[in-house]
Amino acid sequence: MHRDVTVWNLFRQFMAIGLQSFGGGATTLYLMRRVSVEEQQWLSDTEYTAYWGMVQIAPGINLLGQAVLIGHKVAGLRGSIVALAGLLLPSTVLTVAITAGYAEIRTNPLVMAAVHAIIPATVGIGCVLAYQMLIPVLRASRSEGVWSLVISSVVVIAAPLLLMVIGVPAVIVLWGAGVWCVMGTFWLRRGAA
Repeated sequence: MHRDVTVWNLFRQFMAIGLQSFGGGATTLYLMRRVSVEEQQWLSDTEYTAYWGMVQIAPGINLLGQAVLIGHKVAGLRGSIVALAGLLLPSTVLTVAITAGYAEIRTNPLVMAAVHAIIPATVGIGCVLAYQMLIPVLRASRSEGVWSLVISSVVVIAAPLLLMVIGVPAVIVLWGAGVWCVMGTFWLRRGAA
């Protein structure tokens, strides 16, 4: 178990994340990072970003995978289960309640205005999160040398271009980035030898 963390504290932290996860994945990921890296210091920036990278290459709901990995780091298998339960319980209950009541209020102009405001706010949160997760990657690449920084920078620039301009499926972009970085690392190590 990580430092003085109790399973109850882990559950409480993830339940708080679940209660605040309005706006989708970017908000949840931001909250997970804030709690696990900044507030509780269970993980470093680099570890958090590495975990996010791991869950990206696996199928399924990556936010759940991120919660499981963080929980496991903090308290082993029990931590994985507790973090996942804490994340899912409040959001599941709120989703059922909101869905049941939404049919009655969905045409209310105030509700419609609030729903329309959520999208730009979520995009803004996503931009902040992208910046926070990009910085440790670029720092690590820079510390490995200029070519490592070039390889990472190419991925950062090429990934959105491939997705938005060419329309390459996300799974191919993710796996292609992995192959590109493996080849670049192999090339760099071979050149250093």
